[in-house]
Amino acid sequence: MTEPRDPGPASAAVAASFARIAELDSSGPTLRSVIAVADGALDAAHRLDDEREQGRVRGPLHGMPILVKDNIEAVGLPGTAGSLALVGRNVVADSPVAARLRRAGAVLVGATNLSEWANFRSPHSTSGWSAVGGLTGNPWALERSAGGSSSGSGAAVAAGLAPVAIGTETNGSITCPAALNGVVGLKPTVGSVPMTGVVPISASQDVAGPIARCVSDAAVVYEVLSGRSDCAAACDPALARPLRAGVVEQWLSGDAATDALFDQVVTALSPLLGGVEAVTVPPNDARVMDDQVAVLVGEMRDDLDAYLAGRPGEGPRSVAEVVVFNEAHAAQELAHFGQEYLIQAAASGGRSGDAYVDARRRNVEFARDACLGPAFAAADVLLAPAYQPAWMSDLVRGDQLTGGGDVCTPAAILGWPILTIPMGVVDGLPVGLSLVGRPLSEPQLLAVGAALEALLAWPDGLAPSPPAWQPAPGA
Repeated sequence: MTEPRDPGPASAAVAASFARIAELDSSGPTLRSVIAVADGALDAAHRLDDEREQGRVRGPLHGMPILVKDNIEAVGLPGTAGSLALVGRNVVADSPVAARLRRAGAVLVGATNLSEWANFRSPHSTSGWSAVGGLTGNPWALERSAGGSSSGSGAAVAAGLAPVAIGTETNGSITCPAALNGVVGLKPTVGSVPMTGVVPISASQDVAGPIARCVSDAAVVYEVLSGRSDCAAACDPALARPLRAGVVEQWLSGDAATDALFDQVVTALSPLLGGVEAVTVPPNDARVMDDQVAVLVGEMRDDLDAYLAGRPGEGPRSVAEVVVFNEAHAAQELAHFGQEYLIQAAASGGRSGDAYVDARRRNVEFARDACLGPAFAAADVLLAPAYQPAWMSDLVRGDQLTGGGDVCTPAAILGWPILTIPMGVVDGLPVGLSLVGRPLSEPQLLAVGAALEALLAWPDGLAPSPPAWQPAPGA
């Protein structure tokens, strides 16, 4: 009779991840942050342990359990984007994102819940809800929003289900859950991570990136995703000293306590940088936001149509067919809010539509010529609060965000990077600080992020260490 083997480090880490998922996602507080677990993950971990014993290490993630957002194709995971329209259309090949993680030694242990269709279905949506996964809770207080659209990725990392999860961002979808759940999120430069095999909204704005518990983990995973080799070494606070930071008052959150904490953090950070000064940018007014919607619905029409037409299995082959599917399954899909953006996308004419070209031109001129171009004339990075503290989740009225998130839009339009890290706690809930950079300036963002992370780890720092994850009263 074969004696049971002692678990190696990869097997132990994956088993611990599964146990934590079972504890918090299947019973107990029930985060609903994980849509599915990977059946073959333990076997993969055993193989990695065998390889380590033989002196072979695949890469910097050897044996690390990682979760991926459920709009990223990975064999053994559903890849539904939270929609019933993709249930049963099995993933037959790894996306480049999944393949690169596995080649580096990661074990993909599960898929995370998300705001359905990456939160581009309705202007009245509730972040963190999908028809497949239900409503994701925030581990600090389950009745609060986990943000979106990478809701499950942020909540799962915050709750310790895995050390890293992969999210995607079109406008705020890594930044927001990182801030609301008190973890690190890196939204990379658009184009630096291959997006084939990721359910799309917009080729000009979509990008995948890591959500992690610390800046250095995010940097290592980003190197794997992008193929770069200059980011892990950049996580050195000393490298931030020559860098100039611009503080953008127009991007304050509107929450008095959050903005006061931001001022306090910036004051403490200033001696660690080459200079800090106020920077003025124009607001993201209604015209900017309306133009961005016109761009996104146009690109979604083309990009999602192409994706659905090529996805194996039976089901909708276009955005228009998704609209029909949702109407036929209204009790599950349309119970809480509508599908206005999908309807607009289906009718938009795509990139050749009348509205698209002018809207995209105006968006780029605003973000590049009026906003970020002038702002970076005197700064290497821009600083702002990410969001207000997590709001109450409300499936009747949708998201009740009254301010915050303005930092995301100009960078989203141009595809420039954002790093978001925890800066403290307001009323018992985490809030984040966002750093915006020029294209491919992730090393500079990571250097400043490392300096800030080290600053807040002081005994008299501004953030709790470690945080005390609190379920909702009575949960």
